[in-house]
Amino acid sequence: MSRPLLEMHGIVKEFPGVRALDNVDLDVRPGEVHCLLGQNGAGKSTLIKVLAGAHTPDEGRIVWQGEDVSFAHPIDALGHGLATIYQELDLVDGLSVADNIFLGHEHSRGGFVSRGETNKAAAALLARLGHPEIKPGRELGSLTPAGKQITSMARALSYNAQLIVMDEPSAVLDGDEVGNLFRVIKEITSEGVAVVYISHRLEEIREIGDRVTVLKDGRTVAQGLAVADVTTREVVSLMTGRDIEFVFPDRPTTAVETGAPLLRVEGLSRKGEFADVSFDVHPGEILGLTGLVGAGRSEILETVYGARTPDEGTVTLDGQRMRPGSVTAAVKAGMGLCPEERKAQALVLGDTVIRNVSLATLGRYANAGLIGAEAEREDVEKLTRDLDVRPADGRRVVRTLSGGNQQKAVLARWLLRECKVLLLDEPTRGVDVGARSELYQLVRDLADSGVAVVMVSSEVPEVLGLADRVLVVRDGRVVHESPATELTEADVLDLVMEGHAA
Repeated sequence: MSRPLLEMHGIVKEFPGVRALDNVDLDVRPGEVHCLLGQNGAGKSTLIKVLAGAHTPDEGRIVWQGEDVSFAHPIDALGHGLATIYQELDLVDGLSVADNIFLGHEHSRGGFVSRGETNKAAAALLARLGHPEIKPGRELGSLTPAGKQITSMARALSYNAQLIVMDEPSAVLDGDEVGNLFRVIKEITSEGVAVVYISHRLEEIREIGDRVTVLKDGRTVAQGLAVADVTTREVVSLMTGRDIEFVFPDRPTTAVETGAPLLRVEGLSRKGEFADVSFDVHPGEILGLTGLVGAGRSEILETVYGARTPDEGTVTLDGQRMRPGSVTAAVKAGMGLCPEERKAQALVLGDTVIRNVSLATLGRYANAGLIGAEAEREDVEKLTRDLDVRPADGRRVVRTLSGGNQQKAVLARWLLRECKVLLLDEPTRGVDVGARSELYQLVRDLADSGVAVVMVSSEVPEVLGLADRVLVVRDGRVVHESPATELTEADVLDLVMEGHAA
């Protein structure tokens, strides 16, 4: 057995009122994929920030290649050969792909950045990752989330790192992209590079992982278990402290498609994104949209919501035709959107949970232009208690919450608004298995109360398990529509890949 490349012993990290890490241990061997698991808020992100030099531990030791080290800054960690790809990518939209890849260690000649050498080296890394179609000179902000993820991976590889931490790397990737990601991981680990892999998709752990360490409430509850020796149910039990049945809420026993639809979309098109999209959603119905990343799913949802202006088509909510390209009109009519990129598109990260939740409902609490803070606080805190948002402190800055609790805060915004139509774009992205079951039940409860729900998800089992009816989108067009109960996962995969079921 080889000596560990990395050892972390008794790591403690405290923030005001919170002991985020409590004597956490982790060891990683050369050439292995070590999976780090735990629910949202278990301490995973804090641990990798300590490793990356973004946080200084209050207690404990970090041993790198047999020597005690202390990283005062992320540059120190990179200099030692440790690179981190965060779930929320630390890239700069205004720069080119190549500039992002080599940001901080640019290719230079005579004191000036060598554009030719930079682009050539970036192209080689992108080709290694199986994406030569991403051009080094392209502006990063024009890429899809999947393209940005690939750029971030190329950036990590550009440092010739000996250990790469990947935090939810597959969250924005489709099936083919995930397969390509695993190919790259196997290639680099065969060369002796170690990978710490964080994911809430437990099936991925089975496919790519060698060993697993589990955190719960800031403590190590299992360290270095061989993936082959532990069952999925055992892992879930370690993460949650209880057994969880992998079931979705029961669907209604009676058909919901009665009377007039609450939401009607007719002939909606945007050049280069999607074309001739039509569907109805009735009160109490959950409509699922699935397809490959880049198929146009998110663009359809954002156009329905008014965040994009259609070239053709109409959106009607409860008999009222929506003004194209107007979010204000959609919200006033009773529509809400939980976007895919919650940090960039939904949250005011530096503000409190209370203010983030009440953002769409401030008029309710205003009196002569002033916000009635007490009523606002009481309403929001009751709602966040019902949703089990943790920590249970509405004055907490929302940036400090885990991904799953941030998602609950976004959902709470539209519950407070009492919207009629709720659009959900990847609602469980970055959400752990325990919180997922809570979110599934919440969405079903909303539908049962008469809300019309449209849900986009890349996870086919999620769509089939939660939705009443499914639309399959391929290359910007709806290629299939049917009740979820009439489709299998294999059917959907055939439809998204070939445009028809086998």
